[in-house]
Amino acid sequence: MTSLRIVAVSSLIAAGALLAPHASAAAFVDVLDTPAQMSPLAQRGLLQGVARAGERLVAVGQRGHILVSGDGGTTWKQSPVPVSSDLTAVYFVDARRGWAVGHDGVVLRSDDGGDSWQLQLDGRKANELLLAAMTRKVEAEPSDDAKKQLAEAKRYAEQGADKPFLDVWFADANEGYVVGAYNLIFRTSDGGKSWNSWFDRTDNPKYFNLYAIRPVAGQLYIAGESGLVLKLDTDAQRFKALPTPYTGSYFGVVGTKTSVLVFGLRGTVYRSDDAGKTWVKVDAGLPASVVAAERLSSDTVLLADIGGHVVGSEDGGRTFKPLALKQPMPITGLAEAGAQRLALVGPRGVAITQFADR
Repeated sequence: MTSLRIVAVSSLIAAGALLAPHASAAAFVDVLDTPAQMSPLAQRGLLQGVARAGERLVAVGQRGHILVSGDGGTTWKQSPVPVSSDLTAVYFVDARRGWAVGHDGVVLRSDDGGDSWQLQLDGRKANELLLAAMTRKVEAEPSDDAKKQLAEAKRYAEQGADKPFLDVWFADANEGYVVGAYNLIFRTSDGGKSWNSWFDRTDNPKYFNLYAIRPVAGQLYIAGESGLVLKLDTDAQRFKALPTPYTGSYFGVVGTKTSVLVFGLRGTVYRSDDAGKTWVKVDAGLPASVVAAERLSSDTVLLADIGGHVVGSEDGGRTFKPLALKQPMPITGLAEAGAQRLALVGPRGVAITQFADR
């Protein structure tokens, strides 16, 4: 692979560069060995993900910054983090246990609602696990596909610990997945103490980026690059591709009790009411790339584009109405912050805003 495809929402904002080096070769400092610096400006810097942790809010972003609010977003405090890699996503299964992922193959875990974090996986270890898994596969089954996967694993190892994880999801305190650039996907069944590569368990022969992983209506989906949508076949223990009418990138997946929505570039949204067998294009009224979603406690589904427009649907994603935000801003992520309140994150940091239907 000679160039890196778009691997994070921040790439759309940052006017160009994809994964720029963290430092020049002459002054190289490995971000995996450098704790995040505590900064009074962290709340105003680029943040890419935000999630609820019980009554708390936890936001993650550039240089390993993690912010926690226990008062609905009125005040925020920065948490110590053992790496300074840019973080892309965060997910909590309950008020205390959560995971954050990011560049350089970073996976972090918190057991205290985001106040402290432990490194569970990084790109160096991820490359080792991937290479070992693909080597074992070739030894057991020397097929052309297995040899191709081993060749890719060797290439990743030669390139170093540079590839990002872009999303994380856990079913409970033990079972979870992380997904990322170039088909990177790992699964854990012990809360992240150990990880298994699922690189060879996706219908993704071109190794497109995997941007998001979420469950909808009892099924687990992955949204990815170039129209890629995958669904977990629990019997085969494999993510199988679902044909969709769109060939551009999908950045996320969300849904209700019966419908699944995938969304991405240029305001594109598609809905399926039959678990991905057929898809219908939805006019959500969003002019820019759709980069974030949230299913509210009221079962309303929200979608947000990178320009700061937010729309909501109360009919399973069939129709959407724009929301009037009191504090609009460019958006990379959002989370429910209470009745008629949202936590928004983006290049300007984090803000809490009230909303109403227009």
